Amino acid sequence: MALQSVWYFSNLDPDIVNIIERDLTENFDPSMGDSKLYGDALNKEKRNSQNTWIPTTHWVAGFLWHYVQRANRENFLYDLRNIDGESLQYTRYGVGQFYGWHNDAGLATQYKPQSVNNRSEGLANDFVNENIELVRKLSFSLQLSDPDDYEGGNVQIMNESGKSHFVPRKKGTIVLFDSRAQHRVLKVTKGVRKSIVGWTCGPRWK
Repeated sequence: MALQSVWYFSNLDPDIVNIIERDLTENFDPSMGDSKLYGDALNKEKRNSQNTWIPTTHWVAGFLWHYVQRANRENFLYDLRNIDGESLQYTRYGVGQFYGWHNDAGLATQYKPQSVNNRSEGLANDFVNENIELVRKLSFSLQLSDPDDYEGGNVQIMNESGKSHFVPRKKGTIVLFDSRAQHRVLKVTKGVRKSIVGWTCGPRWK
């Protein structure tokens, strides 16, 4: 289902989602640690959760990449190349944990030109980055937890007109949205919410 800059898939086979959840619980839960902000900063007033990383060599990455490509083809038409960092973020929110309003991409995270006012200093770096820099364009998340297993923890996304809406809580829902969109995860008040999050990259917007 398309909704302006957001796309959902909510018809995944429950057995497949259960297999993914069991695989991650057994193989990745032990490596969970405190989540950090972009730039590797720890700030629990902004983000309070645990996460670990799943390499794109894991089969679930290929499974999700199919849905990324389909949503992009049917709705976004962005120039996408790969999953950022060749890894997925496996995240867990327990009671009292949340992630405040933020976006996954923007000018603050992109390369800043060094050669200004016709100066040649930094020109080589500018040339290289102009031709190879990749930026986050499309973010996606797979809901692993059953909605009855937790309370709170809703994902809220703000669209380009400034209106916000909540992502469906159904287990197995994949949501995809523009990485520049503001979004947040509300505080979990009961139980545990688990998800897989990823970002796809492409050449800088022109």
